[in-house]
Amino acid sequence: MISFILSIIALILGYFIYGKIVERIFGPDENALTPAKRLQDGVDYVEMDEKKTFLIQFLNIAGTGPIFGAVAGAMWGPAAFIWIVFGCIFAGAVHDYLIGMMSLRKDGASVAELVGDNLGDKAKQLMRVFSVVLLILVGVVFITSPAAILHDLVKSVPTLTFVGIIIVYYMVATVLPIDKVIGKIYPIFGICLLIMAVGIGIGLIVQGYEIPEITLKNYHPQGVSVFPYLCISIACGAISGFHATQSPMMARCLGNEKQGRRVFYGAMISEGIVALIWAAAAMSFFGGTPGLGEALGQGGAAVVVNRISNSVLGKVGGALAILGVVACQITSGDTAFRSARLTIADAIGYKQGPILNRFVIAIPLFVVGVALCFIDFNILWRYFSWSNQTLATIALWAATKYLANNGKNYKIALIPAMYMTVVVTSYIIIAPEGFVRFFKGVPTSTVELVGNISGIVLSLICTAVFMKSLKKDNK
Repeated sequence: MISFILSIIALILGYFIYGKIVERIFGPDENALTPAKRLQDGVDYVEMDEKKTFLIQFLNIAGTGPIFGAVAGAMWGPAAFIWIVFGCIFAGAVHDYLIGMMSLRKDGASVAELVGDNLGDKAKQLMRVFSVVLLILVGVVFITSPAAILHDLVKSVPTLTFVGIIIVYYMVATVLPIDKVIGKIYPIFGICLLIMAVGIGIGLIVQGYEIPEITLKNYHPQGVSVFPYLCISIACGAISGFHATQSPMMARCLGNEKQGRRVFYGAMISEGIVALIWAAAAMSFFGGTPGLGEALGQGGAAVVVNRISNSVLGKVGGALAILGVVACQITSGDTAFRSARLTIADAIGYKQGPILNRFVIAIPLFVVGVALCFIDFNILWRYFSWSNQTLATIALWAATKYLANNGKNYKIALIPAMYMTVVVTSYIIIAPEGFVRFFKGVPTSTVELVGNISGIVLSLICTAVFMKSLKKDNK
């Protein structure tokens, strides 16, 4: 219990202390005209109240991510607390703030354009394809998953009917002005998600659940290594590349650059708190990680969330559980398709003011999305977590170069970029969906050693290339 409470306090202090350090290094200008003021178009560039932009950003980047990811990461026990706290303060919140502010300085540009400006044209083209594919994957999963859950709740209605309803809503939310649908319902769902997490946290303490303390022990029932698996399993609660696709949307809605820390850095810290609460709930509610593993095997994270919510919060918990596993998934899916539309529009320089132009891009996106709904998606989705963290890694390298180009302390982005390079490289080598198939007959410990060494080597190479580019730029 003490480790859990101290972790919550650490995140809050991280916002006020390290968040201000990051803000001071970047140097927001409160007198600068933001894209929302200069490029106001009533569609994507719409100035909104700071509280509203915070809640929209929070729900954009959160959804079910800090719930489902934290539940999966709880299999490693309280080591999850360490990753959430350090990952959130020094990597995730820095990543979200820098990408959001870089976008703010570049007319609300998408992450692919930001990467291209700082890492070159080839990186831009790669990121354009990479981010759009990732966003479509997110959108499709958040069509089929909530549709299946809704069908399970209302068996008289076919799953395809729910799929159709969700797709229609996604299309509407993708093409209508951001303040008409997203701006009205997201703040409400954002508040509900926060209330749900706070209620669970208070319930754990009041009802006396035994939350384990941080130790060096690996609590995973199958003995799966903490590194790098934990860093991949818990993404949204610590650092997530998906956030880099979402922050530019709010960069087009801020009225003042000084709002950036509260909206971008603050939303990530809030998400970290939600992840901490759900990780604590998952590892304590079932009497330990073996019990959690059995619960996950009976229906995945959605079943775990439902059981915890109903038990800790009663009938209210049941209603909030439905919100958590259905509504929050949908609110991630619609912004995924919207971000894909904006990314493509940025890439081809296609103005999105006229509604016909929005449909020109949105319709092909949904044709692809609908087609993917009817194929076996499991194999592709296994690569999502790795792809998500790889996108975050590339975004951090772009942010590092941006800070260096502007004569600022780039180490706040360089260090997490180096760490995440080790994570994603090691994972793709040792994970079942990676290159482990080339190590048949080799002991697992040896494969993991090879993966970790490879990650460190690649991270050092990337750092050397970066430092060389700085010397070249100075000359």
